[in-house]
Amino acid sequence: MNKKYLMAVDVGTQSAKVIIFDLDGNIICQGTKELRKLDIPAPLLAEHPDDDLWDTLKTAFQIVMNRFKNDAGGDAGDILAMGICIIRCCRVLLKSNGRLAHPVINWMDKRLNSPYEYCDGYGDVQYVTTSSGYITHRLTGEFKDTCANYIGWWPMDNDTCDWSQDPKAMNTCNIPRDMLFDLVKPGDILGTISEKISRSTGIPQGLPVVATAHDKAVEALGAGSLAPGTALISLGTYIGAMVHGHKNMKDSKNFWSFQAAVPGQYLYECMGVRRGMWTVSWFCDQFGSKIIDDAKQLNLSIEEMFNRQAEQIPPGCEGLLTIHDWAPPAEAVFRKGVMLGFDGRHTRAHIYRSILEGIAFTMKNHMDKMADELAAPIEKLIISGGGANSKVFMQIFADVFGIKAHRNQMKGSAAVGCAINAGMAVGVFDSYDQAIRKMVRKGDSFGPDSGNHRLYSCLNDRVYSHANQYLDPLLRKLSPMVD
Repeated sequence: MNKKYLMAVDVGTQSAKVIIFDLDGNIICQGTKELRKLDIPAPLLAEHPDDDLWDTLKTAFQIVMNRFKNDAGGDAGDILAMGICIIRCCRVLLKSNGRLAHPVINWMDKRLNSPYEYCDGYGDVQYVTTSSGYITHRLTGEFKDTCANYIGWWPMDNDTCDWSQDPKAMNTCNIPRDMLFDLVKPGDILGTISEKISRSTGIPQGLPVVATAHDKAVEALGAGSLAPGTALISLGTYIGAMVHGHKNMKDSKNFWSFQAAVPGQYLYECMGVRRGMWTVSWFCDQFGSKIIDDAKQLNLSIEEMFNRQAEQIPPGCEGLLTIHDWAPPAEAVFRKGVMLGFDGRHTRAHIYRSILEGIAFTMKNHMDKMADELAAPIEKLIISGGGANSKVFMQIFADVFGIKAHRNQMKGSAAVGCAINAGMAVGVFDSYDQAIRKMVRKGDSFGPDSGNHRLYSCLNDRVYSHANQYLDPLLRKLSPMVD
């Protein structure tokens, strides 16, 4: 009997990845393609150029199917289903034929802080949807989407997991029902691969395309972070932190309640770091040229070279602190990124480590507020995303939080979550618990150093957690001069 497989589609801000797993969670092959850089037509605007999400994903499909056939000796007919997880919080405007009326508006764009408003530059708009709705349509021809990827200005009822029946909600969001896609729940089938897509990608015609949730929720499922007291920190362009819940918490002050990738459950997510790992990449791009030769000689990436150098820097970076507001939050658009405390001791390795420590401090402060409000202390961290490959970053998280930080063998856990949802849709798994046991491979863990934890707690309590109250007045004056 031929082995069977599940396909996972994970499209983020910076790349598109397609991974084929067997039913025991082993990676058979993958195809990855970098997205083009975002277009920034004006300050605080951000768009994906042309039709880049789809064009990049199509290339990733072609790569993985070629490898599956030629390298792994696989038969496309043995792939049972595809789960798709596409970057959240984007707004996609489509013509009546399902093609783009305007480039995809990225989650960092200030227009997404407000309800949809038609503009002459948008052209003929018939549908307003998410990135997952758009990719679903390109794959299947259906005008359907997951109910769990509607965050922000959408008339979504998170209790019923369907469009709101309240006319006021529709009016507030400024999107009539006939401009919205039909909805399905995570783990349900959105449609099947069309003949046209099969011909251009090699994916078998008729393959079920399965709904997941928004990207962070899918990561939480794929990381196995379902137990009480367990929090996931997702290290992406947007760094988020979340715990699972069973109730739609509507009046929370320090976190949002979103639909989870497990139907009927919820995800509580606190404020995160916008352009979090983007800032790490930015630093490597801008300041890594002088270590390129050293990195090549050791067969290392520039980022890993910086990680090794950062391990030699003492915790606290000898007084250098980084405040992460490279992309400011909607409630304080005047904020900028700040590095403070420079003196003659500091090197590029200090700056790099300070960026990592600033991320950990910021997440600790946001997560503590969420945990206090829920009256549920965080006892275990799972770190996912490419940044989890860094030993020094993992140790910083453990030392800042004072608890163990764990990482799985598969650092990009959104792909695992996609495969789990896909497998549930076609009856591969009996339950989500069974799916997690089979698909999630645990990795190593990092325990806190008590002395480092005391130092970090002192720095955070006395300085870092108070930074914005002193910086905000100055940045309010600076912002109109440079924006």
